[in-house]
Amino acid sequence: MIVKATKKDTSVLAKLAIQMWSNHTLEELEADFKDIIRKSDAVCFIKHVNEAPIGFAQCQLRHDYVEGTHTSPVGYLEGVFIAPEYQKNGYARELLHECELWAKEKGCSEFASDCELDNIRSFKFHTAMGFEEANRVICFRKTL
Repeated sequence: MIVKATKKDTSVLAKLAIQMWSNHTLEELEADFKDIIRKSDAVCFIKHVNEAPIGFAQCQLRHDYVEGTHTSPVGYLEGVFIAPEYQKNGYARELLHECELWAKEKGCSEFASDCELDNIRSFKFHTAMGFEEANRVICFRKTL
């Protein structure tokens, strides 16, 4: 079962997300999800198996330029996670599908995402889900 997350689900989302975004704290992630759930242009979905939350997807509308797209807004997959013991069962595909339906309901005709250059598992997931590579980029920074 997949459900749209509400404000009561922020703790569940944070506990799932920390497994993917380990450079954050649970408190930071919970606060982020509270903000996301309040927005009309963002959504989170939670996948349950036997009533236990085992994964989530976060997506939003992006109104700024999205690499390789030609319309605005664009639905954007910000993250998808399935607990390791439940992977390879099609659950991430199900969550992505919910995100795509949501984006269509919001008027989007394109959907996009990204991954780090060295994240081969994410790259394989995206291509298996029908995404086409739009570009590769290396970002730079310096201290002033």
